[in-house]
Amino acid sequence: MIKVGFVSLGCAKNLVDSEVMLGLLTEAGCAITSDPSEAEVIVVNTCGFIDPAKEESINTILEMAAYKANGNCRRLVVAGCLAERYRDRITDQLPEIDAVIGLDELSGIVDACTGKDPESFETSDASGKFLYNHEFKRVLTTPGYSAYLKIAEGCNHVCSFCVIPSIRGDFRSRKPESVLLEAENLAERGVRELNLVAQDSTLYGHDLGLEDGLSHLLRDLSTVSSIEWIRFLYTYPNSITDRLLHTVADTPRICRYIDVPLQHVSSSVLQGMNRGGSPGSCRDLVRRIRDIIPGVSLRTTFIVGFPGETETDFRELLDFVEEAQFDHLGVFSYSDEDGSGAKSLEDKIPDQLKDERKDRLMELQSRLSLKKNLEKVGQTYRLLVEGVSDETDMLWTGRTEGQAPDIDGKVYINDGLDDRVRPGDFRKVKISEAFEYDLVGGLE
Repeated sequence: MIKVGFVSLGCAKNLVDSEVMLGLLTEAGCAITSDPSEAEVIVVNTCGFIDPAKEESINTILEMAAYKANGNCRRLVVAGCLAERYRDRITDQLPEIDAVIGLDELSGIVDACTGKDPESFETSDASGKFLYNHEFKRVLTTPGYSAYLKIAEGCNHVCSFCVIPSIRGDFRSRKPESVLLEAENLAERGVRELNLVAQDSTLYGHDLGLEDGLSHLLRDLSTVSSIEWIRFLYTYPNSITDRLLHTVADTPRICRYIDVPLQHVSSSVLQGMNRGGSPGSCRDLVRRIRDIIPGVSLRTTFIVGFPGETETDFRELLDFVEEAQFDHLGVFSYSDEDGSGAKSLEDKIPDQLKDERKDRLMELQSRLSLKKNLEKVGQTYRLLVEGVSDETDMLWTGRTEGQAPDIDGKVYINDGLDDRVRPGDFRKVKISEAFEYDLVGGLE
């Protein structure tokens, strides 16, 4: 038995890959440790999407490599998007790495950790062959009551700022039966909240010949006993159908929550991004979502500083955000990515101006978010209790259906707690205070 330490970076989709690999290692008899100083093998599952993520991945690899000199570690394995994207470069520049696992090679994680034929893990070509299914015994790293469920892999979109298709391959959906079987297995393990993830959830089933595949999948998942909340993330604006929205509105177990990364609203910027759309189409989408799903929580993300973005374009974005009043909003600064179409575009925006625009947009959103949260004071919501707060053991936290794990705010519970309350419980909470992103309330 070898002790394996595991570090997972990046998005929830990458986390599922980590859980799949942890399951394979556990089945092989490896012991998983959270203390890298004890680990004989350390695996770093990297992110390589944008510059900050790549920098974090490199720094983490170097940090873990130090345990080869100062700890028990004798083998360092690197997996994930950075490994897939820059395999030759990282092995040349980081000799501390003993094996590299590409995204199509996750099934080889045990051999990579034990040192069996490391050359066999240098053949991945981003062909998009690997797609896990319900037979993989994932080791959940999320709290026992909540889990991510990856319903598809890869992407067919040609957004000029993104290289995900070249890293993860073409879009490919898991079979509905496999997704349903995994959901049932997770429910048997105590999971009560499912968060569906994919590069584009709304495209689910298209490659299988299914029409409105996500809508059908959601209705099937809503029949799984003991699953109380189902939330889906990463939708594509042009693919959100009325049928999908009505499914959310009409199915009690599906959270009234839509995550739709719009990226921008200026027609010229969207055209440069190869996404299409306009301020009018974005307004129509927001209006349509709210008309069909009363009380829905809306989350989006935007990219500022895309090549050629003028002050007029940015002002158009600010005006739209002011009008749309999103519940949650994230902002990324554009960065040139090797292999992306946008890298060759002219009229690059200086980093200082990108940062300034990002700050201006987030300042606006913080004001709007505080306003919306203040409107919740005095209201009662259904709450998923999470447990003791990471900040103080005097408070517990929870989330409403309008708060996705890891990316949105929380509700801090300051009253109504007793010995009967457990993490994973669903309770009613009355909101008493509001801040920019978080809420405070007592259990009823």
